[in-house]
Amino acid sequence: MLAPGVFVNAVSSLTFVFVFVYLTGPRGLSVTEAGLVTGIGGIGLIAGNFTGGGYGDRFGHRRVLLAASALAGGGLVLLPMLPTGALVAALPLAQYALGAIRSANAALVAVIVPEGVRRQAFAVVRCVSNGGFTLGPPLGALIATGLSYDWLFVADGVGTLFFALWTARVVPAARGAARTSAAAPDGGLGRGAWRELRARPAVLTLLGAILVVDVVYRQQYSTFPVYLADHGLDTGAYGLIIALNGAVILVLELPAAVALRARPPLRVIGAGLLLVGAGYGALLLGTGIAAAVAMMVLLSLGEILYKTPATAYVADQAPAHSIGLYQSLYAGVSASGVVLGPPLGGALYSAAPGLLWPMCVVLAAGAGAAVLWAHAAQQRRAPRTPRPAHETGSQPKAVAG
Repeated sequence: MLAPGVFVNAVSSLTFVFVFVYLTGPRGLSVTEAGLVTGIGGIGLIAGNFTGGGYGDRFGHRRVLLAASALAGGGLVLLPMLPTGALVAALPLAQYALGAIRSANAALVAVIVPEGVRRQAFAVVRCVSNGGFTLGPPLGALIATGLSYDWLFVADGVGTLFFALWTARVVPAARGAARTSAAAPDGGLGRGAWRELRARPAVLTLLGAILVVDVVYRQQYSTFPVYLADHGLDTGAYGLIIALNGAVILVLELPAAVALRARPPLRVIGAGLLLVGAGYGALLLGTGIAAAVAMMVLLSLGEILYKTPATAYVADQAPAHSIGLYQSLYAGVSASGVVLGPPLGGALYSAAPGLLWPMCVVLAAGAGAAVLWAHAAQQRRAPRTPRPAHETGSQPKAVAG
């Protein structure tokens, strides 16, 4: 029931693709000024990811999701009416709320779905979200050219407000509340929460690996199209290759979640990170369309293997009173490449183009090896402990709603 709201919200998420064009076009900002505003907005987005779930532990995940959706939706609707100078403050605030929605929604799914089937649940949410994001950009292009860029923000805001209303309708307040009041008083990583996190070294290793891999993964949106252009492939070819990513995920995400539900999550995640590295390694074999297609297929398969199981694993490992905090930590590191990826990849590509893809291979392979090592260490520490439900794929007993 929650998934249709996620889908509509994803379809209407139009502004993230066109905000830079909007700022340099109708708003008349220079490229440098637009880069500064979008950069600050990106920082706000990451900050929202890092905090939204933690606040949910204190105030209730449903309540935080509704508040963040109302703030983001209302802000996006009003943005076209604001003077250009006010955008510097208003856009990052809206981006912060959008980031908080992402982590609060993940925490809400983790709370209302029992351990043992969270992988499948997160796969459903990711599948409908990717479907929405596939439809959103071409729809946004039609709105921008047929009406105006201002209507993009209105549509995005209305879609976000619809998501809030839909969530309020289909998720009862009792199901979306915080599990317990024992969460950190500030909704963040207090001393007690930090001790609990350090007691879970596999989670810390996973978070570090995801942080590294997200910087690598995001190169497909920044340096990769530049690389294609430098080797004679135009924007149309890049668009088709990126569309292949969405197609592979839409076709295989749900079947993979079901087929691999009994596999140890860290082993699946580690394999996915290795596939991400293998994808960029394909670019070392040639500069044509075949190498680019192979890269995108391998990258998409790696994404399927690591993103959904990692989200579910972090939820399963979290104490009941800190599910939102752990989802915020994962959401934050899994989106950090949005801010870190372009400048780091761009600087390396400008200085030494031939080193970028080998570096991506090494970083992704190292991250995958670290997660596989964490799995082996976890097995050594508890060799006789029965495997938990999220590793065996066994179905939990029914619980009262």
